[in-house]
Amino acid sequence: MHAILDFAEYIIQGLLTLILWVVIAYAILSWLVAFNVVNLRNRAVWQISRFLEAVARPLLRPFQRLLPNVGGMDFSPILLFLVIGGVQRYLVPALFSFLHSLVGPSVI
Repeated sequence: MHAILDFAEYIIQGLLTLILWVVIAYAILSWLVAFNVVNLRNRAVWQISRFLEAVARPLLRPFQRLLPNVGGMDFSPILLFLVIGGVQRYLVPALFSFLHSLVGPSVI
């Protein structure tokens, strides 16, 4: 049972890390589009942009509501990084430590 819990923790940590990378890619691509480095008329760039936006926007929207508008700068990714970092560092290990204690000592 401990192996299953360890695997579940690994998957959750990996998904949270993947979310961070998607938001980073979304932010970088939005900057590249804003500064006309890449063009959304390119079909591949447009598809990548739509995918990243579809994943990142719902995650960033609650934080955008909390933060005031600061001259067109969007600080919601930073707040999302802090929240996900806290979840990865404190909540997930505490949850799985609690679950391991419910299962009992491991027998090898």
